[in-house]
Amino acid sequence: MSSKKPGEIADKSGQYEIVGPRGGKTGQERTIVKGEPLPPTPEKGQKYELVDPTKHKKRK
Repeated sequence: MSSKKPGEIADKSGQYEIVGPRGGKTGQERTIVKGEPLPPTPEKGQKYELVDPTKHKKRK
């Protein structure tokens, strides 16, 4: 799973967890919508990882 930096554009909607500079989990998550920039993190060097992508139902 790849990490994204704050300010990068989200390529998928869902829950993104904030991870430390060496990949340690913080337990903090943010809901991000596809196409929106990732918000600033609480501490320098932290990044985001998509942990729960939004599930979309197909329309008929």
